[in-house]
Order: sequence, then C-alpha cells, then structure tokens
Amino acid sequence: MSLLSIENLRGGYTATDEIVKGVDLRVSSGEIVSLIGPNGAGKSTLLKLVAGLLRPSGGRVRFDGREIAGRDAPTISRLGLSFVPQERNVFAAMSVAENLEMGGFIDKAASRRRIGELYAQFPMLAQKRRAAARTLSGGQRQILAMAIALMVSPRLLLLDEPTAGLSPRAAEELFATIGALNRAGVAILMVEQNALEALSVSARAYVLVQGRAERGGRADALAADPTVRDLFLGGDVRPMLTSAFPTGGPP
Repeated sequence: MSLLSIENLRGGYTATDEIVKGVDLRVSSGEIVSLIGPNGAGKSTLLKLVAGLLRPSGGRVRFDGREIAGRDAPTISRLGLSFVPQERNVFAAMSVAENLEMGGFIDKAASRRRIGELYAQFPMLAQKRRAAARTLSGGQRQILAMAIALMVSPRLLLLDEPTAGLSPRAAEELFATIGALNRAGVAILMVEQNALEALSVSARAYVLVQGRAERGGRADALAADPTVRDLFLGGDVRPMLTSAFPTGGPP
C-alpha cells in the first residue's frame, strides 16, 4: 500500500479556479518522488491541496490509509505529513530555537526532546540557536524550515521548491540534506525547478503540464530521456511540453 495515494485530484484557489485538473500520484514509504514541470503547471498548488492549505474540489487523497482530502492543515500534520512552503517558511524575527519551538506546538511535551535531536542532526542549528532566522544564509534558512517541519516527526515531507534562489553550492548541499533525511526514513514529495538535479536524488517522478500529470515513471529513466533533458535545460518549455507529452496521463 502506498503511503500517499492521490486519485483524480482537482482544485485551485477558488471554487471555480481549477488549477490541478485530475492528478493521479503515489508515494511509497521511504522514497523520494519529484514533481517537475513548467511554471504554472500546478505543482505547488497540488502540494497545498494535499497539505490541507487548499480544499480540493474533487478527487481523493489517502495518507497512510486515511482519507485526508478536505481536512485542515493541523489535523493532517498530526497524522504525520508536513509541508515546507517555498516562501515565508521561517519566522524571520525569531531565533532559531524559537522557530523550532513554534514547529513543536502540536506536541509541546515532546518539543524539547525533539529540538535536541534536531540539533544533533543539524549542528549548524545548534551553533546558531540564539541567532535570528533573518541572519541565516539562504541554505541555512531552508534547513531551518525543514527542521521546523520535522518537529512533528513526519513520515512524509512535502517540499516546495527547496533550492529556489540558492547558489549552486548551497543547492547541492541542500540536496545532500534531503537525501540524508530520506535515508533516515522520511518519505519526500518534492516540487523542484532544478529538474535534472531533483531526478538524480529521486526514485520516481511525475511531469506536470497544465494541471495534469502527463508522464510518470522511474526518475533515472526520465532523466535519461532525451526529450525530458532537452525540455528542462532552459527556455519556455510549456509549448514544447504540450506537444511532447500528449494528454493521457502517466503510464
């Protein structure tokens, strides 16, 4: 059984604005799955629908065997699914320690123990525990954002553009961190514009185009596909994707 199973998911920011137009997707325990595609394809919207930040207009979302479509974000988080947004994902004026405390508000009794575990896992956070989050580098802020999400010991982490705005070196280091989290047992569903790098650390991937999953499969097979490589090496890929991947869904 899949840890996360999505069937015909539809929705957007209003009842009449359907950005995600019937996506089928699955994530198994312990794997990394990437969502790639052009800007405006609905990738981030899909994560928000799964995380409970937006209410689906249709379809099913099952997490660990439970139907979660339409439930609110705190309830979904308590079930073991955490979301790290691309922007405004830390409290800039608060210290690193205070940010982690905010992440543990659901289970305050376990918060102190969990913070200690995360300090051991991410020594940089321990070193900067008293520093305001706004003083961290871009890569450090992203690690803090993920650590906040990890405060509830999730089984699945949703990452929205984790390397956006980072230098190549910082992005490489962050991908290494994502890989380490996965090896520790956390499944990851990741939206990432750096498609080829995302595919290199993923087990499987889906290509989203205009709100639909137009292709899916093993990440290494997609990375080796000449069409996929050409499409994601730059330029405006939307017209090319539409013609390259006719509607019909992933195999």
